[in-house]
Amino acid sequence: MTNAEFGQAVRRWRDRVSPEAAGLPAGGQRRAAGLRREELALLAQISVDYVTRLEQGRATNPSAQVVEALARALRLSGDERVHLFRMAGLVPPGPDTVPSYITPSVQRLLDRLAGTPVAVHDAAWTLLTANPPYAALMGDPSRWRGNERNGVWRNFLGPGSRVRHTPREQRAFEAGLVADLRATAGRYPADQHLRRLVAELRLNSGRFAELWDAGAVGHHAAARKTVEHPHVGPLTLDCDVLTVAGSDLRIMIYTAEPGTQDAERLALLAVLGTQSLV
Repeated sequence: MTNAEFGQAVRRWRDRVSPEAAGLPAGGQRRAAGLRREELALLAQISVDYVTRLEQGRATNPSAQVVEALARALRLSGDERVHLFRMAGLVPPGPDTVPSYITPSVQRLLDRLAGTPVAVHDAAWTLLTANPPYAALMGDPSRWRGNERNGVWRNFLGPGSRVRHTPREQRAFEAGLVADLRATAGRYPADQHLRRLVAELRLNSGRFAELWDAGAVGHHAAARKTVEHPHVGPLTLDCDVLTVAGSDLRIMIYTAEPGTQDAERLALLAVLGTQSLV
């Protein structure tokens, strides 16, 4: 396949996705019913310039991460997603790879939670997508690249998150993350990216290496969390993690008890979004 054919397919699929179907406001005069390039870039969390170069056949060798993001933003079916990977000269992820495909039905579910902070991670805790309320609450992830998008890496080697833990809670949280990652590594032993992630964590984090070598296997449990927001103050929220059967995706949802100050602050964040907040 040529770069032009890849770009033509992206443009053709972009034209068939309405902004309403993608959870975006239609807004103003539109030349076509489909997504604008700016909207596709927003949904895929890549630059508008890169979308333009892809569609014009001027960008070569898009990464698997970019192709996956485009497939998700364009609401492609399973067969269409495989075709997009092959047009990019990539081998579609197989059954031995940690799944990262968000089906159109799951995407519709996420669209209906547009006013609630929601993020979707794969089984290795790599962030696949996050909605605007989540970005306002936890910090905008749109500029994160590579392992920066992985929650385990961020907690052991990166800047962490806005969630506040006591020392005891932090130790339990770290142990739960590592036990969960070990369980995932056992289910996907041939996933090269996951093996490289674990190797980097073991090499550069003594705490991770200690927990990994302890051999615990388990699952990262949902919990009530306090998020220390730099502008609206602390919010104590329920964090529920839903697993999508058959895909191993984790949908993380933050909610507040109605009638509380936490609910008021969460509502304020939903209105303000990420403007001047990250």
